Amino acid sequence: MADREEGVRAVPGPAEQERLLDEWGVPAHIRRHSRRVAEVARVLGRWLREYGGQDLDPELLEAAAVLHDVAKARCLGSLQDHAKEGADILRGAGYAEVADLVGQHVELRGSRPHGRVDEAEVLNYSDKRVRHEEVVSLAERFEDLIQRYGRNHAEAEARIRANWERTRRLEEKLFRDLPFGPDDLTRAVRCGEAC
Repeated sequence: MADREEGVRAVPGPAEQERLLDEWGVPAHIRRHSRRVAEVARVLGRWLREYGGQDLDPELLEAAAVLHDVAKARCLGSLQDHAKEGADILRGAGYAEVADLVGQHVELRGSRPHGRVDEAEVLNYSDKRVRHEEVVSLAERFEDLIQRYGRNHAEAEARIRANWERTRRLEEKLFRDLPFGPDDLTRAVRCGEAC
């Protein structure tokens, strides 16, 4: 772990993000998914700052989005929680703030002040909008999750549906003060900065 000056925030830049992805053997398809999540988070974060008056850190959000699945490959086929494992990896590398966001990308922890949106919420939501590498609606994403993980498993399906409802409420909160809707986010990410 690199020495950090007291009071200086530790957020890995692009080269360090790539080094961490390499070190933890993150395969190309997971990297592509993570970069798409970062695109969604970048657009949504910008909208929330510019139109929603939210105080979000774009550098922190970008790093967390790129690294949110750093432990996914090593946890596949096991009972390990890839969000927790990823947070542990990043905390060990000296990136506590990024680790906190990564640890919440599957399920948010704690309560949030009314009206305030934070980076963990943006990351959590952005991940729920990307199926593999494609930006999709919540319905498309969660129907896919139910088909892959909940079919013939009532308990797993119930957990997925509960998460879908939490994410639907989060979507309402995120877009409440924006002049855009969830479909606009899909279009904006698909056409890039040209929109």
